[in-house]
Amino acid sequence: MAIALCPGSFDPPTNGHIDIAERAARHFDRVLVAVVANPSKRPLFDGPERVRLLSEALAHIANVEVVAFDGLLVEFARRRGATVMLKGVRGASDLGYEVQMASMNASLAPEIDTVFMAARPEWSFVSSTLVKEVAALGGTVSALVPPGVARALRDRLEPG
Repeated sequence: MAIALCPGSFDPPTNGHIDIAERAARHFDRVLVAVVANPSKRPLFDGPERVRLLSEALAHIANVEVVAFDGLLVEFARRRGATVMLKGVRGASDLGYEVQMASMNASLAPEIDTVFMAARPEWSFVSSTLVKEVAALGGTVSALVPPGVARALRDRLEPG
């Protein structure tokens, strides 16, 4: 059984994240969307909230499971039986960092391969950071995120 692990902070999940998971689900028996607890970031949504938002947005895909984890990614992948790390990349700026991470992961776990999936053009400009900035300034992000995420952003960022 081919298991792919799609790790990320997903703060918040975007339609680009959902698209990568949907496409990955066509190529792997199981896809684990792993919500990273990154201590160097201050998330808008805590880990359980991000897991809930992603689970709702991906509920229509039978072979996708959303999980939370902390610690070393390759150790988590080994424990869950994943043989592939699947990373969505929006462009050259993402790719440089992701190749560096893939090389580190390969040195720690040579049995786990990293596969890069290019973002579709309609999502290539969307990042969680930009979505949060636009939403915080009162802009509409409903075309960029799943409906539940748009509601959660509104609830979290609207004054009063």
